[in-house]
Amino acid sequence: MNDIVVSVPPAASFLSVGLPLKLSFTLGQQKVMHGSTLLGWKDHEWLVCEWPIQLGYDQHIEGGTPCTVSYLHDGKLVGYRSDIRNLIVAPVPLLFVAYPKAVEEMYLRKHLRVSANEPTLLMRVTHANSSGSALPTSDYFGGLLKDLSEGGCSVLLVGTPTWVRPGTTVHMEFELPGLGHITNLTGLVKNADTHQGGDLIGIEFQFNQLEYIEYRGWGGSVRQAIEQWTTQKTIALPPL
Repeated sequence: MNDIVVSVPPAASFLSVGLPLKLSFTLGQQKVMHGSTLLGWKDHEWLVCEWPIQLGYDQHIEGGTPCTVSYLHDGKLVGYRSDIRNLIVAPVPLLFVAYPKAVEEMYLRKHLRVSANEPTLLMRVTHANSSGSALPTSDYFGGLLKDLSEGGCSVLLVGTPTWVRPGTTVHMEFELPGLGHITNLTGLVKNADTHQGGDLIGIEFQFNQLEYIEYRGWGGSVRQAIEQWTTQKTIALPPL
């Protein structure tokens, strides 16, 4: 990972409508982090984003509350210190934060791999089950996601079915905590090793094959969501 670079870029170089954001601030003497989405901005004045759904609509946040805004852009983790300017609840819940005076940028390694511990569902992909009929139970199998990167993952299986072997194509379904639920992500089984009473399966993702994420917010692709989640798990911004 490269050193942090501090700069003051023009808006067009680092902002875009629909950009997934992470907001960090202190609420009730406790530091919290919530996902949001950039909806627009006024140069050198403010950014407006969706109200983080995790907060509900009855939370009160004082104007001037310090916060940190971070997001991914062109393979970099970008962050800046700001403060909350205003919030409105009706007709649409929106949060306004101060426009950055300077941003910090950190280049990331390709395919960051982080530990995970999420239930996942594997479904065998075959020509025979491509019809609209219900799939037999034997074509589904549950496991535990143990690590994740933009390029693939490892899944721990107990009582591994015989069809899970290198070269098998599967569809995957699992949760990215705090970000969304991924379905229909295609993966290719690359290897299998015995591990802690089960089999640790290495899977390489095959994107752009109708994968989908139910976001806790608006916009973004499955690839972007995985990249954002792994980065958030790897990089800890300095405390406010």
